[in-house]
Amino acid sequence: MKKYILSVLTVLAATTLFTSCNSMLDTDPRKTEMTKATFPGKAGDIDTELAGIYTIMNVLGGGDSDSWNPFYWWEIMSDNCYGSGGLQDDKVKAMHHLVQQNANQWQNPYIALYGGIKRCNDLIETIDNVPWDEDQKEFRNQVLGEGFFMRGLYTLWLTQMFGDVPLITASDVTPEMEEQVSAEEVIYPQIIADFISGKNLMGTTRGRGDGHANKFVAEAFLARAYMFWAGFYMKKGELAVDKGPDIQLVGRDGAAIEQEGCNVASVSQKNVEDALKDIVTNGGYKLCEDFRSLWQYSNSYVYNEGKYEFIKDMDPKNCFDMPGMGNGNTEELFQIQFMNASSWNIPVTYYSQQRQYCNYLSVFWGLRCNGDNGKVDHTYPFNQGWGQGTPSCNLWDDWSDAENTGGYKDIRKLGSLIDCVNELADYTFEKDDCEESGYAVKKYNAVTVMASGDSFAPWWCFTPNYSSSSLDNKMQGDNFEDFYLMRYADVLLMLTELTGDAQYMNEVQRRAGVPETGYTLKAVQNERRWEFAFEGLRFNDLRRWSGKDANESSLAARALQAQDGKMIVVRGKKDARVPMHHMTSSWAKRYAATKGFLAKPQEQINLMAGKLTQNEGWDGSEETQYVSLY
Repeated sequence: MKKYILSVLTVLAATTLFTSCNSMLDTDPRKTEMTKATFPGKAGDIDTELAGIYTIMNVLGGGDSDSWNPFYWWEIMSDNCYGSGGLQDDKVKAMHHLVQQNANQWQNPYIALYGGIKRCNDLIETIDNVPWDEDQKEFRNQVLGEGFFMRGLYTLWLTQMFGDVPLITASDVTPEMEEQVSAEEVIYPQIIADFISGKNLMGTTRGRGDGHANKFVAEAFLARAYMFWAGFYMKKGELAVDKGPDIQLVGRDGAAIEQEGCNVASVSQKNVEDALKDIVTNGGYKLCEDFRSLWQYSNSYVYNEGKYEFIKDMDPKNCFDMPGMGNGNTEELFQIQFMNASSWNIPVTYYSQQRQYCNYLSVFWGLRCNGDNGKVDHTYPFNQGWGQGTPSCNLWDDWSDAENTGGYKDIRKLGSLIDCVNELADYTFEKDDCEESGYAVKKYNAVTVMASGDSFAPWWCFTPNYSSSSLDNKMQGDNFEDFYLMRYADVLLMLTELTGDAQYMNEVQRRAGVPETGYTLKAVQNERRWEFAFEGLRFNDLRRWSGKDANESSLAARALQAQDGKMIVVRGKKDARVPMHHMTSSWAKRYAATKGFLAKPQEQINLMAGKLTQNEGWDGSEETQYVSLY
């Protein structure tokens, strides 16, 4: 990784291309002189189109996390995190209890993702406006593959959140496309087809730390999408034993999907396994030697100060900001990248955010308390933030039980969580906080250095060639840790889960310093929870292991219900903890009712005039609505 952040760059958040605005699903209101006949006109224009596509990820990662970030939501909705925060932070507590604070609570990413899909369709349809030379064919195919891949990825996130939705595969939306379709039978085949196109069109060199996708990224997400489809919709809970069926790549009309790069009629579990093995054999990715190297708290500035006990035994060459570590590390396949380009002058729309170029999760997961009037020496090396989404007692307790039963210490536990009371010098619960467990997220927490004397100065501010973002607010604007969307560790654990071959899982276990085990589904489930805590995977893992017909006795429902009765701190009263209870009914009941899908925005249901229907479990009854508990 580079040990500095670039100066403010040209902001492309509001990149404008072309559209015909005739419905909500033509949701990317870009009005300029450009038309499909004139843009793109040259190879350089392609970079503008791609910037507009990838920018949607920054909008999700840099907006207020309780309003924009689905990866954060999936942690809050799982058994890994509570809602917590202050008394006024009702949206995050609503999502934790699987209820809604308002009828349009989930609208922002719904519209933003359709905007991203629109941009992908524009690129796919106009790629050959450029008069490509023969020696540019490889670049042309790479770019087209990125367009297909990103369309599949945005569609995957959309349908994992909202289930059956309209499937948009062209920039000019027909009445047929406006109709809600089956995710199981129509949307997932298209997602898989898009990933196949991406796999076959993209090369293997681009996408190495530059934020772009490549062939191996497409292969990894092909596996993630297939495994969710096979587990959730086909109810194949243990794929190593009960193999998933082939997914037929057919469209809404029942005909085979025909698009460039998609050269197969179906995809089998064996195809998915082979794709993952291709990454292992030919991808050149490898696990970082030290799990802590993945996270910014292990940076060399903190290490050299010698005051943070947890990283004192690290090899300095493994610090976060050393070559091959941290941002752009050897196991990072795909990520949301951030840079010094946030600005209060960026117009706030569904396609742009003022803080979209900083990792705003660092603020949401930052410490609500920072000791004596915010002096960093009391919580060193961690910084102040909103304190929402605190880790659950369940995660800490389950992890500790596994360690005690196995007789080992897992470096990932304290590598992922802050044990606030025991690890920090002076952690004080705030008088307006609620649902506090006493733990905090360490992976993405904001980090500072003692030399700053200022708890609001992230460590990035002291790197060479640093210049502050034009937010002029270091706490909110100067957090640049990549958010991982796919790590090599996930490739290895997916392979073990699909094949039953423990050798891949054993690599992950060795890195963590835990005993190597043979394959069992429970072992894989535990490894996935420990390895990817707070990375947005846990909730959808629980869902695919439970199946679409999950009831209150399902794995997901039971895991969520296990939060009931855990002792939490409310209003700062650490010596008078109270038991956690569900807001309106029970977690098991709410999960069984919704199957983990969110409520579709009522505003969009109204706009679509009967073409979009609300998901089950969101009928507006009292059990579905936020109430204040604290």
